[in-house]
Amino acid sequence: MSVNKKTHVVIVGGGFGGVRSALLLSNHPDLFDITLISKLTYLIYYPTLFHTAIGQRSSMTSIKLSDIFKNRKVKVIEGEATSFDRSNQTLLLSDNTNLQYDKLILAMGEVTNYFGIEGLDKYSYSVKSEKEVLTYNHHLHDYLIQNGEPDKNYFVVGAGPTGIELASRLPGYIHYLMKIHGIKRRAVHVELVEARERLLPNFDRNFSRQISRRLSILGVNIKLNSAVTSLSDSQLFINNQAFDSKTVVWTAGVSTNPFYKNNNFVMTKRGKVSVDVYLQAEDNVYVIGDNANTPYSGLAQTALNDGKFVAKNLVRWKKNKYLKPYQPKIPFSVIPVGKRWAATIYKNVVIFGFFSSILRELGDLDGYLKLLPFGSALKFWFRSFKGEPKHCHRCQIKS
Repeated sequence: MSVNKKTHVVIVGGGFGGVRSALLLSNHPDLFDITLISKLTYLIYYPTLFHTAIGQRSSMTSIKLSDIFKNRKVKVIEGEATSFDRSNQTLLLSDNTNLQYDKLILAMGEVTNYFGIEGLDKYSYSVKSEKEVLTYNHHLHDYLIQNGEPDKNYFVVGAGPTGIELASRLPGYIHYLMKIHGIKRRAVHVELVEARERLLPNFDRNFSRQISRRLSILGVNIKLNSAVTSLSDSQLFINNQAFDSKTVVWTAGVSTNPFYKNNNFVMTKRGKVSVDVYLQAEDNVYVIGDNANTPYSGLAQTALNDGKFVAKNLVRWKKNKYLKPYQPKIPFSVIPVGKRWAATIYKNVVIFGFFSSILRELGDLDGYLKLLPFGSALKFWFRSFKGEPKHCHRCQIKS
């Protein structure tokens, strides 16, 4: 294809990587026609998604794609890609729509993996989508109101960053719900379950140790070397021992999106899509973000960087310039553990406490700025500083 005519870039995925690449490509309307395919009409800002699980309004985590691409020449199609024809360069959607592309950027997210554990898919809660976190939040609220007391145990399975953030805020949130509903204060038992020998085993031991201490201060009990074996509607089985609970959240496993295996992509031993130094899986097809076989895939920062990298290389290609090879960026890892306390690690620098929580807030602002105009980014960012409401949002909805 001649680089002198407009190139039609089709992007699959309305998350960080897909949106970032679309935004940057849209700065060159003379070079590209852009179509973005998304199952949702909004972007989920995953770093703040768990806030919705503990009662904050979802408006701080859901950003409408129409707002992101306002005054941009990006065509957004609500749909789901199912397959594509390599020889004819067409993408097939679930509604049987066929889209012709010149360049295809696949920026799909991972999917939840229950590892075949009995009952998890039926009885556990998840926090990977707005619908899931709202379902979980409604359960927390409704169980307490209907029973007049908290659940016997609140389980969070998986001691990665998401599990740690959620578990650290649960005791305070359940006590808050009891207070605003006039329920007698009772002990809240939050259990963080991890199959491995320590939290965050891929991080420095002292980093994991400090987070464990902070969780203990917040009233979270940590169960290590504890494998979930099954789940029923009222009991979680850990190492085949039964624990009473109707509130189990699964954060422990994800898998590569099945689209890639179903469409015969070359996969690595760790289940990721094999890509070259330009993040191409094959001619004219790029894979970025969670599913690509890059060192830090699975992180929001990586998805944003990947989207920027591919977009800039496509601009270079159109301008007959030298293409740059991919250089993975070491991410900042900032894990909030309760209010106004976080743990930060970047290369050999480790920071704990209040200042670290400020770094997390600034990181969120940086993320919003990569997706929205300055004023809109500040608007979303400021929403995260709102305190707990005096009245129950869930009860207001019901009434």
